[in-house]
Amino acid sequence: MATSATAGIDGEAQREPAALMASLRLTPCPLTNPEIKHNKIFINNEWHDSVSGKTFSTYNPATGEKICDVQEADKGDVDKAVQAARSAFSLGSEWRRMDSSDRGRLLSKLADLVERDRLYLATLESLDSGKPFLSSFFVDLQGTIKTLRYFAGWTDKIHGTSIPTDGGYLSFTRHEPIGVCGQIIPWNFPLMMMAWKLGPALSCGNTVVLKPAEQTPLTCLYMGALIKEAGFPPGVVNILPGFGPTAGASIASHMGIDKVAFTGSTEVGKLIQEAAGKSNLKRVTLELGGKNPNIIFADADLDLAVEQAHQGVFFNSGQCCTAGSRIFVEEPIYEEFVRRSVERAKRRIVGSPFDPTTEQGPQISVEQQRRVLEFIESGIKEGAKLECGGKAPYSKGYYIQPTVFSNVQDHMRIAKEEIFGPVQQIMKFKTIEEVIERANNTVYGLTAAVFTNDINKAMAISTAVQAGTVWINCFNALSCQCPFGGFKMSGNGRELGEYGLREYTEVNLKCAYVHGIHSWEDITAVLFNYRNYTFTEGDEFSWERHCVLLPVRYSLFSVEVSPLLIIGGCGARAGMEDRTERRREMEKQIERQRGKERERDGVKAVEEAKRCQLSTTVSSVCKCRLFDSSAMA
Repeated sequence: MATSATAGIDGEAQREPAALMASLRLTPCPLTNPEIKHNKIFINNEWHDSVSGKTFSTYNPATGEKICDVQEADKGDVDKAVQAARSAFSLGSEWRRMDSSDRGRLLSKLADLVERDRLYLATLESLDSGKPFLSSFFVDLQGTIKTLRYFAGWTDKIHGTSIPTDGGYLSFTRHEPIGVCGQIIPWNFPLMMMAWKLGPALSCGNTVVLKPAEQTPLTCLYMGALIKEAGFPPGVVNILPGFGPTAGASIASHMGIDKVAFTGSTEVGKLIQEAAGKSNLKRVTLELGGKNPNIIFADADLDLAVEQAHQGVFFNSGQCCTAGSRIFVEEPIYEEFVRRSVERAKRRIVGSPFDPTTEQGPQISVEQQRRVLEFIESGIKEGAKLECGGKAPYSKGYYIQPTVFSNVQDHMRIAKEEIFGPVQQIMKFKTIEEVIERANNTVYGLTAAVFTNDINKAMAISTAVQAGTVWINCFNALSCQCPFGGFKMSGNGRELGEYGLREYTEVNLKCAYVHGIHSWEDITAVLFNYRNYTFTEGDEFSWERHCVLLPVRYSLFSVEVSPLLIIGGCGARAGMEDRTERRREMEKQIERQRGKERERDGVKAVEEAKRCQLSTTVSSVCKCRLFDSSAMA
């Protein structure tokens, strides 16, 4: 194992390498002693002390030293946050009345502010979580910015569909926001996981009550200040630092929360799903643990496979749910693969997160360090061969050496349970049928990978392995455009991409019975002939009052359509059977009323519709299908 000069972050010697690299414009330089600007609870765009008056401490994993105290949210604070979120989501609120494109502009503004403060946020993330600063800057912050911008682009593109149904019915769907969403963020990627959940929730028009992990609350709290600066209305996003058994449990069981999303361990995920079921059957998205297979065939590019397998396990100190910790290597290359993997692990630099040469920082806490060391001890006792590592290299900080085991058997604890640390297990296989069976012999199903130059093997493995994501000749290739989630006990639902939006909307069907009109041609003819026309009881044609509100603004063949389009009473009961004669009579009725109705705009029509039981307002459009999917968004 290689080491950097020191394991701490203080002192001139530790800052010199980073300063030198920055002076050469090769890498950004972290801030020295960053100010902790926010450590309170964020509710309704304001900072609050906890209801109970309690606080908790957050620590620097690289040194074990306390960073600051943070206000501790529990049930009383969750109640306050939910009340604020429900108020922000209420009908007629600023957030509900906001155009979808304006929501996109707010998310884009938030992404711009994160980019503006990228250096500060990366420094704070490394200070609070222990991950190398360059990883925070180039992976976590870049992923956060890209994710926010991606979902900013989706806000006005969430479309429903028109549905042809039997009989005289007009049916279409709208994808509507669920309501108040509870979101519980893990400690391994605080900012990026916040963006993964916040982005789609806000893009769809929901409000959020978010709890960061108690180990890493600082960057999420700073995001509260940026959310307010970006212009989000009060109550749309509320951030509650606290502990899982108190604040987290309150979110999962709260009757005022409509959906909960959680990333973390499978054990806690089960508790959250149980609490959701026992309360109000809130919708649940879970991204949980993994014991992910990485399959290396003899025909693979060995140099590529060794490096990708190394990064696939040791990235972020092994604290990744995607970690490829079960490495299956085909028998002819097994010994050579082990030899090269051990050499690479010994070269891995472990040390201060703020040293630019560091590849691996500490574990998140002393408890996590002890847990990983216990796994290593169990592997030795069960007969696996410890090739390198296995110890805590420093007396200060929560570090563990990169550890490699060979001759690992499937029944061993290190081969079955998620370790969440820098421990690589290398196993041997002979046939493709064997490795498929062994790869699937797990309760998890998050990710998998295969390395081969044979397309038939690649397709066979990617089809047969039970995992939400399968990488071919790569590892940890994640992007905000692609869905991410697991099979089996690795969770349910998907995050990111268009699929991620589905987790934050409800599909609502609108169905209207149309009297006397049985085709699209009839409907468009009626729509073409009426502009701001109000039927009354004395008219020859009586209309039933079925109002459909479409909050869109667009143009059809240069004809401007009102941003609030109302169709009241879809169909007339006419005494004439002939369609052409019916339209002619309608035109006469319009001519008599058009003069006094011409000045009435869409808003006045809505007010009139509230006062009159039999009324309608139809905007004039060209003879084309008004109710396409884009109009239903």
